[in-house]
Amino acid sequence: MTDILAANAALPDVRPANPNFSSGPCTKRPGWTVEALAGALVGRSHRAKPAKARIQRAIELTRELLEVPGDYLIGIVPASDTGAVEMALWGMLGARGVDMLAWESFGAGWVTDVQKQLKLDDVRVLKAEYGELSDLSAVDFTRDVVFTWNGTTSGVRVPDAEWIAADREGLTICDATSSAFAQDMDFSKLDVVTFSWQKVLGGEAAHGILILSPRAVERLESFTPANRPLPKIFRLTKGGKLMADVFEGATINTVSMLCVEDAIDAMEWGLSVGGLKGLQGRADANAKVIADWVARTDWVDFLCADPALRSNTSVCLKIVDPQVAALDADVQAKLAKAVVSRLDKEGVAYDIGAYRDAPSGFRIWCGSTVEAADLEKLVPWLDWAFAQEKAAALSA
Repeated sequence: MTDILAANAALPDVRPANPNFSSGPCTKRPGWTVEALAGALVGRSHRAKPAKARIQRAIELTRELLEVPGDYLIGIVPASDTGAVEMALWGMLGARGVDMLAWESFGAGWVTDVQKQLKLDDVRVLKAEYGELSDLSAVDFTRDVVFTWNGTTSGVRVPDAEWIAADREGLTICDATSSAFAQDMDFSKLDVVTFSWQKVLGGEAAHGILILSPRAVERLESFTPANRPLPKIFRLTKGGKLMADVFEGATINTVSMLCVEDAIDAMEWGLSVGGLKGLQGRADANAKVIADWVARTDWVDFLCADPALRSNTSVCLKIVDPQVAALDADVQAKLAKAVVSRLDKEGVAYDIGAYRDAPSGFRIWCGSTVEAADLEKLVPWLDWAFAQEKAAALSA
């Protein structure tokens, strides 16, 4: 009877003002309009003085907003976060053994690249299933270490940087694409940090950010991978020396000045809402809306069981309703997709389905550009859509 009543319940009467909850590209900052790009230097060479100054402004804002140490280098590189990670993997790995941490799709992708493309001899994989975290105590810091700070497709993040040895011998290469600006990252423990504008900043896609510590620069200048040709867009050294101009506004390939202007706009907004702590606080408040709803809702739970490891950006959820859990796995997956589709058609929530490689369920972006008020308005719709689809599945 309860299910029948729920299925016949009226639609919630208030919709989110902004239904964009995609985990990438993520929603633009509050109040954004295309007029924010009015000053973009379109039609100008990216090497012209005014354009180069805007690129340098984006780099300076990154340092200020993300609180990057003064002796770390920041560069804009091609191919989004993927390009930035690949530049580090291909240019730096092989000098010593490497520990690869993987607990979701993107970490697993870096494992594939290192094992099957780079074909390094000494690779150790520390793997965990979706919803769990690799055994951090097993990491060997005499080796290089590659990991994602926040598992975008699993909603699992490292709790902090305490597990990283301060006196490490190897490099730490951190894919921070869905954690930068929203989670507290200790740069003193990180040698390579990568991300893209399209995540927490809500910026445009296609460009990556590559941040290098002095130790990473030393590796680039002292190590030449044997029998490993590097494409032009991967090369960070010339004649054994770092191409320093890449980190001074001279990008390796042509950068979009529209994207640069959009990133500047997003970071200036970030400063206006309290800087790094303000952005982290917004993401925390957003994630709390979902956590409070989960706590009072019996049909849904976090994919990550440990609250200390749950992401505050890519929040991943699973259906735990006993009647649904008793159904065939394919039926469960179709039900979750039907909920996503129903909310999309209602114009309530776009792009909240679980990642294609992840367990079925939902992934709701709660990063800093999302408004908590929109998440408050979303959760009744999730309850309503689930009730509709559950009733349909049980009656089929």
